Amino acid sequence: MANSCTKNCLQDGEQPAIYYKKRYWTFGIITLMSLIIPWIKINGNHIFLLSFDKKELHLMGVAFDTQEFYLMPFLLMLLFLFVFFITVLGGRVWCGWACPQTIFRVIYRDLIQGALLGMRKRRNKQKEPEGQFVKRAVALVLWSILAFIAASNFTWYFVPPEDYLAYMQNPADHPILVGIIAIITGFLIYDVIKLKEDFCGYICPYVRIQSALYDHDTIYTIYDEKRGGKVFDGDTKLWKKPPNEEDECTGCEACVTVCPTHIDIRKGMQFECINCLECADACSKVMGKLGKKSLINWESNRSYYDSEPTQFFRFKILGYLGVMLAVTIALIIMGSNKETMLLNINKSNKIYTIKDDMVNNDYVFLFTNTDNKAHKFYFEIEGTSGIKILRPKREFTVFPDQKLKKIVVLGTTKKVGTNEKTYTKIPLTIRAYAVDKKKEIFVERNTVFVYPPLSEVK
Repeated sequence: MANSCTKNCLQDGEQPAIYYKKRYWTFGIITLMSLIIPWIKINGNHIFLLSFDKKELHLMGVAFDTQEFYLMPFLLMLLFLFVFFITVLGGRVWCGWACPQTIFRVIYRDLIQGALLGMRKRRNKQKEPEGQFVKRAVALVLWSILAFIAASNFTWYFVPPEDYLAYMQNPADHPILVGIIAIITGFLIYDVIKLKEDFCGYICPYVRIQSALYDHDTIYTIYDEKRGGKVFDGDTKLWKKPPNEEDECTGCEACVTVCPTHIDIRKGMQFECINCLECADACSKVMGKLGKKSLINWESNRSYYDSEPTQFFRFKILGYLGVMLAVTIALIIMGSNKETMLLNINKSNKIYTIKDDMVNNDYVFLFTNTDNKAHKFYFEIEGTSGIKILRPKREFTVFPDQKLKKIVVLGTTKKVGTNEKTYTKIPLTIRAYAVDKKKEIFVERNTVFVYPPLSEVK
């Protein structure tokens, strides 16, 4: 089972494994990826972009129109399934190792206040800096700048960064965008400086469901009471250091002072714990000097209480993997069936018009070219109904990502009606296509042609 000691044992002079360094590397990679991904394009489209402005969804370099937003539920299902899966497997590892809230707090507390300004020590997260007003003001300014960058980075997944930079050159012309960024920036400043880890324990909804997902093989942060000794009886703290001679806990409380959520892990599992394993690092350092392994480890109830290997490949885990695989396959299949042109057909307010012996129906065709290059489009009526295209008479060009509205008039001189007193609805199939790729780029839509009562036709 993973713990802070190499091979579960430390010799004099050996250095314990340090979780916080691995977390910092993870934070750096996640931050770098979140900043870079909005700028990456494949065939002119973003890896991920949900643009409400352009009404598009970009996914792995493929642009989908609003009519193809049926993919979004699959993406959301995949996200929630992954979070549930990782919780069942490793407890609140998301909270401690990948959550933006945790990353922001580490940047502000450990990097800005600690490493840059020397206002606090990394090993003491309980004591807030006092006085030092100039340094606190500098920390506020530095975090405000980073909060603005983080807010901008967030909007890049909804407003393409190239558009964002253009909009911000004239912010007065884009008050909604500026307002959204200001609100997000203000919240991040308040959240990181004032709300802090209270967000994790009392506001984040994830904390309310994570304990329900745990099972006997979920790995989480556990204090080894059998070796260290009993410190708490329920919610009552009995003593700082266990009194029995065989109890290995030294009572140094390094695990307490380093905890960012202000808990004592020796009390047992608590909903505030985010599995950051800072306490495991602290205990490893203290116990390592005594040539002993850490009293705080990342393990499961099965490993700790039953002394049996944790069953990572169990039914629940395989079930989540199976469902995620099924959703991913469905997403790939549906995404690969993307239409490179879209067509909406709406009937005009006039049901029909009669001029001489010609019966006409008016329609509004909305063409959308979702390909990355321009095409000339036209359409035809399938079947032999005797109904002809009167307008438009020629093909027309639709540019990439353009929506083009066309007034279409269909007419016939044949008496295709069947009723003397009421109008007749004649089903039609419209086949629209790109002239240069008639067999590759096409779409079919059904509509109706309304023919008047035969008594109205000469």
